[in-house]
Amino acid sequence: MATPLLAGHAGATEGYFLEGYGTREKGVGGAGAADSRDPLSLSINPAGLVDVGHQYTLGLTAFSPDRGYSTSGPGFVAPGHVQSGRGLFPIPNGGYSRPVDEKSAWGVAVYGNGGMNTTYSPNYTSQFFGSPMCPQTGVYCGRNAGVDLNQAFITAGYAQRFGNLSVGFAPVLAVQIFKARGLAVFGPFSSAPNELTDHSYNWSVGAGVRAGLQYRVTDKFRIGVAGSSPIWMSPFENYKGLFANQGDFDIPANITAGVAYDVLPTLTLLADWKHIFYSQVPSVGNWSTLQAPLGVMNGPGFGWSDIDVIKVGAEYRGLDKLALRLGYSYNNNPINSRDVTLNILAPAVTRHHISGGLSYYVTPSSSIDLAAVVSPQGTVSGIERTPLGPNPLRTINLYLSTFEITAGWTHRFEAAPAPVVAKY
Repeated sequence: MATPLLAGHAGATEGYFLEGYGTREKGVGGAGAADSRDPLSLSINPAGLVDVGHQYTLGLTAFSPDRGYSTSGPGFVAPGHVQSGRGLFPIPNGGYSRPVDEKSAWGVAVYGNGGMNTTYSPNYTSQFFGSPMCPQTGVYCGRNAGVDLNQAFITAGYAQRFGNLSVGFAPVLAVQIFKARGLAVFGPFSSAPNELTDHSYNWSVGAGVRAGLQYRVTDKFRIGVAGSSPIWMSPFENYKGLFANQGDFDIPANITAGVAYDVLPTLTLLADWKHIFYSQVPSVGNWSTLQAPLGVMNGPGFGWSDIDVIKVGAEYRGLDKLALRLGYSYNNNPINSRDVTLNILAPAVTRHHISGGLSYYVTPSSSIDLAAVVSPQGTVSGIERTPLGPNPLRTINLYLSTFEITAGWTHRFEAAPAPVVAKY
């Protein structure tokens, strides 16, 4: 079983990254590179810590994905409409921030990432069932099939203000666990078939760093830029016959830029752009159709391309005891049509994400925070490609839709000592 701090599910929203980690960030579509108001701003831009003040926040997300695939025509994988089981996942988050003085602050945050999860029943049966190449039932002729990737991040940051410029730095520790089932049919095409599938959960640990800047252009207008290095992880030894580079599964780098504008003292508009470098991690970005054994150096991966994400949001704080939020984000699809067969395991194909949220102030210093995110069904289609080669008579259509709701609690011990822009 995964520990409570680890959370995984089938292709969250931005590939396998969530659109936001804190309740406030989720409500505004994941934007916030230029506007920080709680300790989870560490997950976007650590420079914002200097404006957050002394507070803590805790939250829990209930994430519900509907994912699977459908087929047309004869082929190797189980035909028809095939739906993954297990439809609800808990994802925790929490953070604490504290000023050092009027120009500096530190904070810590813990949060779960999206990860990937699919669980396909052995009741689905390939048309080749009973032949030597398909001795068992199941999507890939291996009975229960699927993967479970769980990730947790722990980060501590420091921010310093220099006039209108704030600078932040936050090392990140990551822990992930992985399990794969029902992939024995790929054994003849693996460099290490005994480390390919059907092992228990395998742990991996690693570290990277996130850093950022925020700059006050005027009293109402701010810009922010942040980036995360790759998080270099130890390999999954039990799955070095599946992942390229003998089990490596690093977490890709990303960069973010954003703006925030206070239309009113109580109304802020936000917009962010984010780029995720999936293609730079061989086990994720290399084509699944490469003519090389699974697990070798620079061998086949899931074929994910880099993606760009656009996020926009609004927050209104003009009501008594109540703050309201709306958001929207869009990302292009990381999965190419040539890689659909392997990505039955990770159908991360949602593009649109609509969100809303609120904070209700139980006391002047404490609030109950709520957010919801809906991602309508996304799809990608391609010709089935198995280890036996492409099948031009079979088309696979991957699909994913998601719904999540987050509840949290925030307590503010005191106002920020010298905020760049007042936090109402």
